[in-house]
Amino acid sequence: MIALFFIGCTAPKDPGSRKVQVKKIEGHYQLYKDGKPYHIKGAAGLSHFKTLKEMGGNTIRVWDTTRLAVILDSAKANQLSVVVGLPIFNSDYKSFYNDPAKVALQHQAFKAVVNKYKQHPSLLMWCLGNELDFPFKPSYNSFYKAFNDLTEMIHEDDPDHPITTTVLNFNKKYIFNLSVRCDIDLISFNTFGRITYLRDELKSFSWFWDGPFMVTEWGIDGPWEGTAQTAWAAYLEQASNQKAELYQERYKKSMPTENPGFLGSFVFFWGNKQEGTQTWFSIFDEQNGKSQAVDAMKYIWTGKHLDYTFPQIKNMLLNDQEAKDNILLSAGQHFSAEVFLLNKDKIKLVKWELYPEDWYKKNNLHSDKKLQPLLKQIKTAQFLENNFVAPITEGPYRIFATVYDDNGNFSTSNIPFYVVTDK
Repeated sequence: MIALFFIGCTAPKDPGSRKVQVKKIEGHYQLYKDGKPYHIKGAAGLSHFKTLKEMGGNTIRVWDTTRLAVILDSAKANQLSVVVGLPIFNSDYKSFYNDPAKVALQHQAFKAVVNKYKQHPSLLMWCLGNELDFPFKPSYNSFYKAFNDLTEMIHEDDPDHPITTTVLNFNKKYIFNLSVRCDIDLISFNTFGRITYLRDELKSFSWFWDGPFMVTEWGIDGPWEGTAQTAWAAYLEQASNQKAELYQERYKKSMPTENPGFLGSFVFFWGNKQEGTQTWFSIFDEQNGKSQAVDAMKYIWTGKHLDYTFPQIKNMLLNDQEAKDNILLSAGQHFSAEVFLLNKDKIKLVKWELYPEDWYKKNNLHSDKKLQPLLKQIKTAQFLENNFVAPITEGPYRIFATVYDDNGNFSTSNIPFYVVTDK
């Protein structure tokens, strides 16, 4: 068996006295914080720390050092730990890594961050980069040198906290290169649709690597993963209550919790963000309302559901057609949209919004810029059907219906359509 990680091997401090460390005990890896076993029940996001704690979570993961002091202090106030991201350039930025002056500035900047925050009680570990590539070719040697100089610095300056990095899905090539060319304490995987393969992938490669790991991003399928789409390539999105069921099912069936190296996972995304649409990954809305995914995570973390329910969207139609029906509208055409519920009890209002598609641009799916709706209407509960006028500019659009109950909890659904003109 080839050993991959030598935890803190470059650090002079006695391993037994470290604040956070990973130990292998009787063939299983265990994370310890302040001398006590610590199993990560985490979320990837930047907000809603109090709710995370109330739902049974204990750890937040952030991608960079923006407002880090505030995040760490907020985590402390809510008895949470933080995995802090150090956002280094990917290996394919060769012009950067081949410039010693730029690399030195990066090293200096992160050294300052590590030494400033290493004593904070909420710091759990450092994550060096996000979804980096770890190629074979010698032309990437300057990247590996910069990466290893950073891990050596962190191990020396802060032996109290482990180092990880994340890779996208399970990549044998990257794991091999991490094992023979780098010195980190554990590896982390970001995986969405392919989480269904993770258990078998870990088992099939255990002859070479069976080290400690986290799943630092997981959840519903990303829109890039073969998600069903219209004829003009608009991705079809599930209603948020249907996503909640998928979170729960996916964790139960696919998360490799029984693997000896599993240290915990982070659901994505604990907050509200634009990616594909403003609702695709968002577990909360912009007004701090909760979707049913919050309840799903409470059940995953504690075995108990919340004592209140969420609106249940059964279906949504536009002119009596479903999202999959490739709906075409003429510019200026009147049309109706209707949302159908399984339960109408305690429904308070419906928010209707019309947006241009964001992905249908050069920035593709990766823009995080919030869009402004072309139309926004707040209707009372009886307005489960509403009438609209199609935009006059040709192109792809999407109509959203968000249903709220008396507690401010919501479920949301949307339908894409395409406007054609006679010009």
